[in-house]
Amino acid sequence: MPAPTTLTSRDLAAPVAEAARVRSIDVLRGFALLGVLLMNMQAYAMIFAAYMNPHALGPASLLDFSCWCVNHVLADAKFITIFSMLFGAGIVLMTESAAARTGCSAGLHYRRMGWLALFGATHGVLLWYGDILFIYAVCGAAAYLFRRRRPRTLLIIALLLLLVSALFLATFGYHYEHNMSPAEQQEMIDMFAPAPELIQKTEAIYRSGWLTQLPHRAGEWLGMLQFLLVFGWRILGCMLLGMALFKAKVFSAERPARFYAALAVLGFGLGMPLAALGIRDQAAAGWQVTHSIGLGGLYNYAGSLLAALGWIGAILLLCRSRQLLSFQDRLAAVGRMAFSNYIMHSVICTTVFYGHGLGIFGRTNRLEQLGLVIAIAALQLWYSPWWLARFRFGPLEWLWRTLTYWRRQPFRRLSA
Repeated sequence: MPAPTTLTSRDLAAPVAEAARVRSIDVLRGFALLGVLLMNMQAYAMIFAAYMNPHALGPASLLDFSCWCVNHVLADAKFITIFSMLFGAGIVLMTESAAARTGCSAGLHYRRMGWLALFGATHGVLLWYGDILFIYAVCGAAAYLFRRRRPRTLLIIALLLLLVSALFLATFGYHYEHNMSPAEQQEMIDMFAPAPELIQKTEAIYRSGWLTQLPHRAGEWLGMLQFLLVFGWRILGCMLLGMALFKAKVFSAERPARFYAALAVLGFGLGMPLAALGIRDQAAAGWQVTHSIGLGGLYNYAGSLLAALGWIGAILLLCRSRQLLSFQDRLAAVGRMAFSNYIMHSVICTTVFYGHGLGIFGRTNRLEQLGLVIAIAALQLWYSPWWLARFRFGPLEWLWRTLTYWRRQPFRRLSA
């Protein structure tokens, strides 16, 4: 007869520590998701050029320009960077768990990425061209190959990948002048500073019915995939950086409080001024496409990486402090339902702005758009914990998990 198992304090503490580690990641993911909405709202409400260029629709009012500048300094590329890092951390977390159960994780991971790619393509064509899920699936498939590397190795590879993407930006002006055809050059101009006729045509399309929008939206989604060549390196680099930070126990809020405080101070102190200098530089260059997308874009490219680390330090310092626990719980619930909440952003916003809904595309200013961001954030902070008190997963998380495991997953929580 085997001897009875004795549970030590370490055995009892392990599940608690694991839950705390996952919770801090969920809090950070929820915060990042709402930050992504702040930036995406501009692309839901107006032509994409207005996302990058505050004067794309004509000389911006002081209010609109101020809102654009605040978004650019505080949020632009910062929250998608955090989200990419957390995606990388999630790959390590999930594959480690799968390997512990079955000894293999490759099949599970690539099924997961395959379904994510399908979800992303469907989202991009049927709802909103700015989908990021398809690109995440492609980069996530590559990131899996590095999951077992040590933090230092992951950090070095990540920095090299980030450098590749930066080099694309640095040489954009040369490529534009020497390698692009006139048609390709005009396409870049239309994307950054479209003519009034093109603005009116695009707005008319998105104020029309869903079927009329469909071919244009599908074409814009396919066009957005061209960014994979430039920014795919950055997203993959951020995923590997997230793996390194996860393995170094940064995301689990296990580092000393002074570590997170220093991360916040240095990240904000260096990153946000760089982003602000980029605005000044682009304005001095007259908001020219070759400069703003190329060398002028390097300010925020570097600044967003640093400021993202600043936001990570600030949020994880909050997690360590045990302050605002109710708010943290709500953010964690939003983060646990990130997939469902992300798609909900598109459902709500396209219904508000596109012609199959209210049809006010191109008719709101940035302050009014901020009001909708706040309303959606409040809604998701309220209903996400309500939902998870009754169900194990968000609806799309459940579907994704069921398809990945080829087995129907439990959905409802059993009542006490």
